Amino acid sequence: MAISQAMCTSFKKELMTATHDFTTTTGNVFKIALFRATASIAGTYGAATTNYSEMTGDSDEATGTGYVAGGNTLTNVTPTSTGTTAFTDFADTTWSTATITASGALIYNSSASNASVAVLDFGADKTSTAGDFTIIFPTDDASNAIIRIA
Repeated sequence: MAISQAMCTSFKKELMTATHDFTTTTGNVFKIALFRATASIAGTYGAATTNYSEMTGDSDEATGTGYVAGGNTLTNVTPTSTGTTAFTDFADTTWSTATITASGALIYNSSASNASVAVLDFGADKTSTAGDFTIIFPTDDASNAIIRIA
């Protein structure tokens, strides 16, 4: 399976139509789903990914103890800006007591027909065995936040 870390092109377009609202208290529901390390049907994920259903249609979503299809619901961090860069982020998320192997993830907006936001490439298989599988998001600032527009 090929994974290219990218902000999805469809997401960029959907920003222009106000499809996504990242506000903490009144915003959309964003989720993160994990890609299997070895998919039975090879998918390609990156900038061209438009929807969570692409992942499930190819049976490329992770499976395992402690993992539920669709992934975890993320906690939004209200967007802000510094200088000419706007940014937002999410709180770290954990699958507890999980046995999972994954090589990437998809952030998507479950409030907007599962529209893709970003594809994350872990760079290698990451595994938990009856332990915590945690996604640690970078610092919420203009240089590091997971979603930045400069």
